[in-house]
Amino acid sequence: MKKTNVLLIGSGGREHAIAWKLAQSPLLDQLFIAPGNAGTNSAGKNVPISGTDFEGIKQFVLENQVDLVIVGPEDPLVRGIHDFFLTDALLKNIPVIGPQKAGAELEGSKDFAKQFMIRHGIPTGAYKTFTNNTLAEGIEFLKTLNPPYVLKADGLAAGKGVLICKTLHEAEKELTDMLANQRFGKASEMVVIEEFLDGIELSAFAITNGREYLVLPEAKDYKRIGVGDSGPNTGGMGSISPVPFAGKEFMQKVEDRVIRPTVEGLQKDGIPYQGFLFFGLMNVKGYPFVIEYNVRLGDPETESLLPRIKNDLLEIFLATANGSLSEIKLETDDRTAACVMIVSGGYPGDYVKGKVITGLETVDKSLVFHAGTSSDNENIISSGGRVIAVTTLADDLTSAIALSLESASRIKFENSYFRNDIGKDLM
Repeated sequence: MKKTNVLLIGSGGREHAIAWKLAQSPLLDQLFIAPGNAGTNSAGKNVPISGTDFEGIKQFVLENQVDLVIVGPEDPLVRGIHDFFLTDALLKNIPVIGPQKAGAELEGSKDFAKQFMIRHGIPTGAYKTFTNNTLAEGIEFLKTLNPPYVLKADGLAAGKGVLICKTLHEAEKELTDMLANQRFGKASEMVVIEEFLDGIELSAFAITNGREYLVLPEAKDYKRIGVGDSGPNTGGMGSISPVPFAGKEFMQKVEDRVIRPTVEGLQKDGIPYQGFLFFGLMNVKGYPFVIEYNVRLGDPETESLLPRIKNDLLEIFLATANGSLSEIKLETDDRTAACVMIVSGGYPGDYVKGKVITGLETVDKSLVFHAGTSSDNENIISSGGRVIAVTTLADDLTSAIALSLESASRIKFENSYFRNDIGKDLM
């Protein structure tokens, strides 16, 4: 049996979780992570190449006989890494897990995603899109809506480009800041104003080759920095899988109303797609509405989702690439996974990097996934806003949360912080 050399692109907690899962596969020969972090090198070999350095990646792939490339984060996908492979004579036969640029627009542009949903009858909130030239019209449109008001930067803003404003005055001020003052830079050259959907949020996932798809376990993430979902949005402070209110009947509605019509819509629009689909959903009175698409696995949802998948992850990737995805039957662990994210003090605002992390070796009842870490030969040090994800599998939600919190409390670095109420709303 020929074994597979894999290059995984990315450096976060999602990539450490993917690397950890891939390392368990008997089909794996060598796993390389570019650029990786201080945790991923325990699952494979880190290589100092940025995910957007396409020429550097090409050289590495050819020199190391890489058979499969998996793209973790959104940025290389939106910039067209898959297209780069397909148009290069030496790379075109190496499969890439992650959509081409046309499909990545589902995440790269909120306006594109909303048009796609409306066109294919996928349930979502009413919306309109505005630019700086139509700012006055945007303010008039806000007056036709009931509070709260949802404003979304059209482009990529690292999970921080969505604002929910309680008053019309706040919404007008924020819209002006986003469009006229370019609060999120190029990402907010266009802003989507969206009807607020009142419900409870969750994330659904599938992997597809554009024809077949495999539905993965759902998760719920916690975006705000503060206890009780207070304060500004972050990239995610923790996640829970499975989601108690998303039973079999609800998830069947998700597949019928959202996942299948999305895959069929991509086919109808002639958009090739090979990779993950992430559906940010709102459960409104028992029916799923799509808030957003992402074109990769979520972070920190990956850290609670992957530990529940019993299948060989590399086998799933290879089946996606060779057109045999429908032959895979997903097997999941019935236990609950609770993930708690430890972050740098000050995040998501200004924070200090380079803090020495201690206590990692004392954690024995949980999985530890590195997110923003590096090493200086002697110590593991913080190198990002979100630093460590701690995940525990347990028979029930209460036990999983308690164990993750206990494990998280053992890991220390100066000014570290984690939310102690992740999942408590689901109890």
